[in-house]
Amino acid sequence: MPVLNRASELQEEATEWRRHLHAHPEILYEVDETAAFIKARLEEFGVDEIITGLGRTGVVGIIKGKGPGRTIGLRADMDALPLDELTGKPWVSTQMGRMHACGHDGHMAMLLGAAKHLSETRHFRGNVAVIFQPAEEGGQGALAMIRDGLMERCGIEEVYGMHNMPGMRAGSFAIRKGGIMAAPDKFHITLRGRGGHAAEPHNTVDPIAIGAQIITNLQQIASRNANPVRSVVVSVTRFHAGTTHNIIPDEASLSGTVRSLDEEVRDLAERRIGEIVRGLAAANGAEADYVYERACPVTVNHARETEHAAAAAIDVVGVDNVNTDVDPSMAGEDFSFMLQACPGAYIMIGNGNSAGLHNPAYDFNDEIIATGISYWVRLTEQRLGL
Repeated sequence: MPVLNRASELQEEATEWRRHLHAHPEILYEVDETAAFIKARLEEFGVDEIITGLGRTGVVGIIKGKGPGRTIGLRADMDALPLDELTGKPWVSTQMGRMHACGHDGHMAMLLGAAKHLSETRHFRGNVAVIFQPAEEGGQGALAMIRDGLMERCGIEEVYGMHNMPGMRAGSFAIRKGGIMAAPDKFHITLRGRGGHAAEPHNTVDPIAIGAQIITNLQQIASRNANPVRSVVVSVTRFHAGTTHNIIPDEASLSGTVRSLDEEVRDLAERRIGEIVRGLAAANGAEADYVYERACPVTVNHARETEHAAAAAIDVVGVDNVNTDVDPSMAGEDFSFMLQACPGAYIMIGNGNSAGLHNPAYDFNDEIIATGISYWVRLTEQRLGL
């Protein structure tokens, strides 16, 4: 089926929701006004049950179909990013230092539109749980909701997520079985040497020189340690040391990120970073502290549920507009925790030729809202068909 007529009718109203949410962004778990807006809309739609406070500020609406059956979950994220917006749009953020630069405003609008349509038609059996999650941007809000009993309390047996993708044709879809988003870990290194005069380096243990060796050797994890067909990215993104041109400092600190698509490579990277840091520090007479912080796991799509998601997308936009074997992204996504908790799949919807995610010039493409609503509705009716 093409884009639903009702979804097209909801386009204008959902765009208003999206732009309101865009103008009033909130960060991490502090999304109280956003959650209140979501709750008020769900009440207007007549959903059967509204649960608040899961994961501190998460909101879940339960919509019951025509008769008993299974329960599926549909998830949208609510939080914004700590950025000053540069779009200049009429709906620009009213909060300095806060911006919906990842499209979560659009994700909420599409899921709200689907919730309204499903509440009106109820052309399915069982239940739909529309999940509005806080703190996706580094706060692991998905895990917080799970720990508060999301899956058990709502009886969710399958869970699905959707994210917009700039640079992908507007309204098209992309998905793959297996790992689709990376585990976005980070590391911190502190090197302690012996400072002194830059003219007498032989009387020092130079942490800057050691840090430079570490950076070079870390690149060999991907090129010489990991299987070349199993992706890993190791990037040093911060190197702080010294105060002026003629002093070799006592300390240097480095930080960076590791992106991997399976747990074995993730374990390998963590182990090798520690070995490289400690080995090079010891070889040069320095001391080193090394901390590796695991964030969310790899986002792994389940095979059967990926097929269901792809089928729903194809029904909406046609087979030529759905890529079922997209290259995985090395960005991270805490929906991975939900996919560990129960079967499900995560799909991308094209945002068109917009600025990239996490960019101050980014804006969600309102023209894809009806397509996103239609996808959620079609997926629900396929999985919970009468």
